[in-house]
Formats: sequence, structure tokens, C-alpha cells
Amino acid sequence: MPEGDSLHRAARRLHLLVGQLVEAEAPHPRGAAVAAAVDGRRLLSARAVGKNLLLEFDEGVVVRSHLRMKGRWRVARRGAPRSGRPWLVLTAADCEAVLWNGPVLQLGPRGLKRLGPDILAEPLELERMVANLRLTAASRAVGEALLDQKLVAGIGNLWRAEGLWHARLSPWRPLTDADDGELRLVLEETARLMRRSLDGGRPGRAVYRRPGRPCQRCGTPIESRAQGDDNRIAYWCPACQR
Repeated sequence: MPEGDSLHRAARRLHLLVGQLVEAEAPHPRGAAVAAAVDGRRLLSARAVGKNLLLEFDEGVVVRSHLRMKGRWRVARRGAPRSGRPWLVLTAADCEAVLWNGPVLQLGPRGLKRLGPDILAEPLELERMVANLRLTAASRAVGEALLDQKLVAGIGNLWRAEGLWHARLSPWRPLTDADDGELRLVLEETARLMRRSLDGGRPGRAVYRRPGRPCQRCGTPIESRAQGDDNRIAYWCPACQR
């Protein structure tokens, strides 16, 4: 599933259309209602909130896009070849934004009020994030809580694993056994890695999808196991993440 940095990157690409009147079409019927609502309107902003992309048009029209596992946005020159049946095509003077496999494409920002602070927001709302983590069950594992979008928005499985490794914190540590300083550190490390990815860096993967390979710090084989109700795979070093 695309994580927060991927959505912020998509929002940056869509900035090419901001300020312009757009023609909207929906080759796939799932996008028909949105296309009809925004056709001929001016795109005022494109921004990411957690794993959501918000497109704000004149007269208060807002479109929310969530990509889940298969969705993707592409921005290319106007009239560029494309295949398949995109859900939505927004065409400006010299470029167009195309959405494939939108899963969630709706009018209005429904659901955003339930989200926690965005891990890529500036400034980083560390204290609010830590307070949210403290509101959930104290016995809940840190690794599971970090994926709860109601507590902190934008973190997915990749950056959860990497942030915890950099903070030397086990995904299996109960929240009750982690102090506020440790929670701040893992949030800061996760935000740092995601920001670096967003700005064009390529942080190497220390643990994600590396089970059985030696830890880059201590040489202990990386372990993996499903965690939480959604059975998302946790990756960690059992020796240096406590």
C-alpha cells in the first residue's frame, strides 16, 4: 500500500495543474460522479493528509483519493498515450493527471476528521502523536499502534519497520513498557526517513523484507512475523531492538 511519502510525492506532481481550469473525464464508470462535479473547475490545491490525497477546486468542491494497494496517479503531457480505463483524467493546458484503480475516490473530505496528525506535516506534532499513542490500550504493541491511522497518519509497513529499527525499539514492545522519549524517537526517525524519501533520497532498507539476512548493526538474522488484527508483517532484529 502506498505510504504517506508516496501520497505527498503525488501531490507535488499534481501541483503542475494547480491554478488551472481542468477538463475532467472518467473512462471508468467508478469516476463518473467526481468527473461530472469537477469538469470545468479550477484546481486550487493538491495536498496529502496521511495516506489521502485531497484535491480542492473552486466553489468548495473537494475530491478525496485513497490509493490502497493498487491505485496510482500519473502526471504527463497533455495527450500522452495511456492504456486501460483510468478512473479519472484531469486535463489542463499542457499536462494531465491520470488516476488508475482509485479504490477510494469520493466527493468531500469524509473520514479525515478521524485521522491522527500527519507524520510528514511540518512542524511535526510529536507531543500530540505521543498523547494519541497513550490513549490506546497500554498493552498494545508499539508496532501495531504505529499503523493505526487514527493515532498517527501516513505510516505504513515499510516505514514502521525502518523507523523502529533506527530507534532500536522492538515492534513487540507493549506501549506500557515504552517511555515517552522512546516513542518520540521512533516518530522522529520515521519522519526523517520518510522526509528523505520524499525529497528524493533513497534510504537503504535495514530490515523491511529482509528476514534471515544479518542485521546491519549487530549481524543477528532479521526476523519477521505477522502482527495485529490485519496480520501486517513486522520485521525486526531480535538482538538490538528491545
